[in-house]
Order: sequence, then structure tokens, then C-alpha cells
Amino acid sequence: MEKLLFFVYSIGILIRIYLNLSDFSTSIADRVEVSTPLNSWKRVIEGVSLYNENINPYDGDLFHETPLALVFFSHLTSTFSDFYVSLVFIACDLITAFVLYYTSKIYTENLLKQQTKTKHVYNKEFSKLLIPDDFSVINPFYVCSVYMLNPYTVFSCISRTTTVFNNLFLALCLYSMVKRHRLLGCLSLVLASLPTFYTFGLLAPLMISCVPNDSKNKTGSFIITFLTCGTISCSLLYLCYTIMNEWTFLDSVYGFILNVRDLKPNIGLFWYFFTEMFEHFRALFVCAFQLNASVLYVIPLSIRLRRDPLLLATSLLALTAVFKSYPSIGDVGFYLSLLPIHRHLFYFMQQAFIVSCFFVGCTVFAPTVWHLWIYSRSANANFYFGVTLAFATTQIFLITDLLFAYIKREFALKHGMKRMINGKEARLMLD
Repeated sequence: MEKLLFFVYSIGILIRIYLNLSDFSTSIADRVEVSTPLNSWKRVIEGVSLYNENINPYDGDLFHETPLALVFFSHLTSTFSDFYVSLVFIACDLITAFVLYYTSKIYTENLLKQQTKTKHVYNKEFSKLLIPDDFSVINPFYVCSVYMLNPYTVFSCISRTTTVFNNLFLALCLYSMVKRHRLLGCLSLVLASLPTFYTFGLLAPLMISCVPNDSKNKTGSFIITFLTCGTISCSLLYLCYTIMNEWTFLDSVYGFILNVRDLKPNIGLFWYFFTEMFEHFRALFVCAFQLNASVLYVIPLSIRLRRDPLLLATSLLALTAVFKSYPSIGDVGFYLSLLPIHRHLFYFMQQAFIVSCFFVGCTVFAPTVWHLWIYSRSANANFYFGVTLAFATTQIFLITDLLFAYIKREFALKHGMKRMINGKEARLMLD
């Protein structure tokens, strides 16, 4: 397995280096599915150039990264040449894959330990549903392979989108959950949420996972985690203020995301809807869409998935990638790489083939329809929005199928595989 893992890492690195050295990287970086106003490397370079010329990059509507990121990228571009900057992005992807590998390994080992302790409450037919011991070896390999070889993450890396760094912080946050490291988890979560507030919903699974097994004061543990994240957030925001000596960056970063000021097409749902929206309805629907993308699902899913914080985190990341205002394929590729962690649920998933076909179809049709719309002028915005709508629907099917598989497995462990109604075998289906 070590040789296979080394082979996967090598192939993933070589693919990224080869594409970075080719002209293909430029055309990929210009794709609206890959680069958005929030993660575009071109906007970062222009913002850094303005900053180095002592011009406030937040005066216009160009740069939407935080001042901390501005200083970091300024030092990065001034210290390294263009090729070595690409290697920094590749190294971040490699570290993310390593972190996800160990996250999956620890999580699966914890599941196996929990399974051994709770065997006595399972139904007599539970043997088919047991997690095999080799999952602790195979699952991490699959997670690493999906992340390193997934075209979504590869394209995001060679385009130098800032999503690469965001994925690294999210991976560290997930690792902290399974290891129950409160401080590292809070720090990585705040760093991941600083450029975009959507991922702050992961505070719920982080609070749940940081509660000790023998703790009787869960509320106290929740409060400590919440206050730790709040303190770190306030400290970093004040550090951003000291860099710029003004608070205008808040509107350029968070106001831009909230108000959806740039309606350039992407793989999300906001751009088309608000292009067609009457202005006097805009405030109402902006609030409705943003609530749906940020906090609407956190509480109900936290209650239902409180025994599996990592599945809760995966679900919240997937929902965020679907509904946030400026999503990219880098966000989708990250949560797709987490699916092999939950391979024990695949037995109960019913939509895998349909979802896979739609993922492939949407990935192929998106650039095709874009070309027909923008260059050939034989299509219009409705065609491209149809593809993005199908892509979002596919992801929703995947999320609901995964969550329903968790519920079905939980039910089957307690009540057995056979379900009888009026003496006939029945099937449990999601309508």
C-alpha cells in the first residue's frame, strides 16, 4: 500500500507540474468554473501590485481577499519566481492530501473501536454491515487518490486559485475534529472562514467533536470552543485593521459576498437569479439565499448527526459548495475527496450511478455551452444556467443519498436488514 500511495502522489505531482509548464494552465485559469471573483489569481496579482504601489486595493471592486492574505501573497510573489510560486501551490495540495489521509485513517480506526464496543446492541443480522478491518488502510488511500487525481482539484491547483489554501485549512480543521485538538481546530477554522464566512458553520461539528467522552458538562465545552473561535476571529480581524489602518476591507470582502455585486456566471445559482431579479425584490431574496447557504442547515443536521461530526462536516461543506454565492470546482473537488471516508455507507446509496453520469455530463457540457454562448453566439445564458442547475441538482442528490444511507444503516444495525409489511418484504426508499 505504501508503494501505491507513493505512486499516486508522484502521478498527482507530475500532472500538476506538467500542466503548469504548459499553455493549458492559462486557459484553465480563465474558466468561470475554476476562477471566481473571490479566488482568482489574476485579481490577487492586481491587488498585490496596487498594494506595492501604496494604492489601497479595496478602493475599487477588484480585490476581495483579506489584508492578511494580501500581505502573504505580496511576500510570496516578491520572494519566489513564477515557477516556484506554482510549486508552493502544488506543495499545499500535497500537504492537504497528507492531512486528509491521516484524517481518514484516524476516523476509520475510531469507527472500528466504536463498533467493537457497541456490537452487543446490534441486530443478529448485522454481520453484513460491519466495517472490515482493512478499511482503515484502504479508505485513506482512496481519499488521497481522489484528492490528488481529481480533475477539479488539479485544475484549481494549476490555476493558482486561493481555494487551494482554503482547502488546506479545512483539511486541518477536519483533522483536528478526529484528533480532538480544540486550539488547532479553532485556528484552522477561523483561517478557512476569514476570506468567506460560509465555512464558519463547521463550528458546530468542531464543538461536538471536542467534547470529551467522559465529560458531563457538554455546555461548558461548547462555550469554550465558541469563545476560542471568537477570540481568534476578533484578533485576526484587528490584525487586518492594523495592516490597512481602516475597516474598508470589511465591505470589500464580506459586503461583496453578501450583496452578490459581481454577477459574472459561475457554477452556482446566484448569478442567473439575480440577473433576472427586479431591484426592489433584491434585498429580500439576497437574505433568503444567504441564509440558505450559511446557517439554515446547521442546527437540524447537527441534531441528527451529532454522533458523527465528520459526516456532519462533510454534509455542511457539500451544501456550502452548492448554495454559496461564488462557488468553484475546487470547493466541489474537496468534499468529493471526503466521500471515501464514509465508504461504509456506500452499500445503502442508490443514486451513485446516476450522480456519476451527471457529474461527467455537466463537466463536459459546461465549457461546451459556454463556448456556444460567448464565442459562437448560437446559445444564450439559459443554456449555461441549465448546466449549472443540473450540476447543483446532482450534488443535492448526492448529499441526500449519503445522508439517507446513514439513516438506513443506523436503522438496519438495530432492526436488521429485512423489513416486513403484511408478511411481504418491503423496501425503504426516499421519495
